[in-house]
This record gives sequence, structure tokens and C-alpha cells, in this order.
Amino acid sequence: MKTRHPFILTARIAEADRQPFDRLRQAHFPPARNFLRAHLTMFHRLPGEYLDRMSACLTKVVAERCAFAADVCGLRHLGAGVAFALESPDLQAVRAELRAAFGPWLGPQDMQTWQPHITVQNKVSRSAADSLHRDLAATFEPHPIRIVGLDLWEYLNGPWRHERTALFADTPQS
Repeated sequence: MKTRHPFILTARIAEADRQPFDRLRQAHFPPARNFLRAHLTMFHRLPGEYLDRMSACLTKVVAERCAFAADVCGLRHLGAGVAFALESPDLQAVRAELRAAFGPWLGPQDMQTWQPHITVQNKVSRSAADSLHRDLAATFEPHPIRIVGLDLWEYLNGPWRHERTALFADTPQS
């Protein structure tokens, strides 16, 4: 579905777990393009025309689940950047449920097989990406992070505006 009012859905990473990715993003993402903190995109283009229905669906999904772990399992070379790859059956299940609910609205990018990742560098030269990938690979160790909810963002042709957070049932409200 085409929309003039796109929204993005991300998985909310626990603050302490997100900080190392934020530091890498600040150090390696081109400043003129770095509008956001580190994030885990689940859907790239949801129609704002259905904001109330999307919000109701998010409320239902988070009420039925507790926070869970996702494993940071490796690095992905993006060609013009670097990302950390994640694995989590729970995260895949949440996305599958949302994909079923959002199905009629999804475009080609959101219909593809989803490979969850956290991008810390993008829109750089191949040599810069090669260098960061090599440096990170030398010290990388798999580790878990906590996924504590979902965030809905309005896309503003570059920057994003936070619309709402939906926390999993056992996550304290802050």
C-alpha cells in the first residue's frame, strides 16, 4: 500500500544494551546522516492512515508477551556499512504476528525475509566499511540483549519522530 504518511516500527532494546551500539554509531556513522540512536527496524513503511489500528495491534501483541533475549550473533558487511546480526525465535514470532496483522499494508521491502540487525555504519566508502568490519570482527563475541517492547516512529524524510512505545507485559513503565 502506498502512503504519504509512513511509519517505522522498531523493537525497543533495553537501554544498557543499546548504549554500546549507540557509541559505535556515533563514532562510525556519517554525522550528516546520523539522525537516530541505534535501533532494530522491524517494518520500514507502515501507513499512517491506519495509525489507530496499528497502535491497537501493538498493544495486543505486547500485552501477551514478556521481554525476551535476542542473541547478537555476528557481523554483517552491508557493502557501504556494518551491522550486528541478531537471532531470536521470540523476535521472529513477534514480527510474524505483526506481519500477519499488517499484511495488506506491507510493501516489497517489508514482505522480504527479515534478517534482524542493528546498523552502526552506513553510507560510507567500501574501504571504510571493510576497515570497521575487520576491526569489529577481531574482538566480536556473541552476547544477548533484551528486547523490552516496540516503538512506532513517524518518518520525516530523514529524521524520525517518536509516536509511541508499547512495552512488553513485564517491563516497568518509565
